[in-house]
Amino acid sequence: MFLSVSTFLQVWEKEAESTQRILDVLTDESLNQLVAAPDRTLGRIAWHLVTTIPEMMARTGLIMESINEDAPLPNTAVEIINNYREVSKSLVAAIRNQWNDQTLLEKKDMYGESWAIGTTLSALVDHQIHHRGQITVLMRQAGLKVPGIYGPAREDWDNIGMEPPRI
Repeated sequence: MFLSVSTFLQVWEKEAESTQRILDVLTDESLNQLVAAPDRTLGRIAWHLVTTIPEMMARTGLIMESINEDAPLPNTAVEIINNYREVSKSLVAAIRNQWNDQTLLEKKDMYGESWAIGTTLSALVDHQIHHRGQITVLMRQAGLKVPGIYGPAREDWDNIGMEPPRI
């Protein structure tokens, strides 16, 4: 649970940058990659990341410029990429302008439960990380290079002069 707006913003900016790095690699062709029917495609998961930000934040009462949570899946990767960038910027601006540390202690209805806003922010970050992991698996299946996030990706070990870990 976040207890400080500034701490959340520091974490969000790092995690959003990591998510943006992953999304920036997507191609139009890769958006249809899926593990198996009826699972979500790579494009659907990426779009879910975009639309969940305003959806979750609306439940907290945060007013932000965003897309509708029911907006249809775009046809191009660049639309998903650009929408993520804009929604993330809007989130940061809205929090800076509307909330303080005390706000994070307020309880709001979140999917039938009562969560502190600071808990919702933690869930939002965790949600991004969770789906980013799913996206990277689908990226590999689609033949895309996965950027290193918390350390080197498999393809990056040679670039730093090290042996990749044994598989």
